[in-house]
Amino acid sequence: MKLEFRFNDGGREDATGKSKRSGDCVTRAIAIASQKSYAEVWEALTEGNATQRKTKRSPKTANQDADTGVLVKRKWFRDYMASLGFVWIPTMTIGSGCKVHLRRGELPDGRLVVAVSKHYVAVIDGVIHDTYDPSREGNRCVYGFWKLEN
Repeated sequence: MKLEFRFNDGGREDATGKSKRSGDCVTRAIAIASQKSYAEVWEALTEGNATQRKTKRSPKTANQDADTGVLVKRKWFRDYMASLGFVWIPTMTIGSGCKVHLRRGELPDGRLVVAVSKHYVAVIDGVIHDTYDPSREGNRCVYGFWKLEN
């Protein structure tokens, strides 16, 4: 059974005046789950993007602001999430197949920032908080999630 959905832009429109989708799902999900302001999270992620080491394999959007995407596998990002009190819990390994979905009973209660294919979404006590319902009727595979431990 799929999770309940509530529209929540994480304060983006108030902070930026933007109401349309802008590729800021990481910023939005963290702002919602951590209860920090959208502007504060956006600033921290933009600074992280700007200071990360650039390699020849880095995407062209690396070192730009948080609207163009955040490289969530970088050490600075993991350190930032830990500084907010989040702990990473992987739900899928190479070759394991999908074991956890965006559906009722498969995610723990609490404040989560959930990684799904090409998207990050906030889930709070079993309710999706985002600008659209990314659950694919409860069939969307969860790669892992950041759980707030405070």
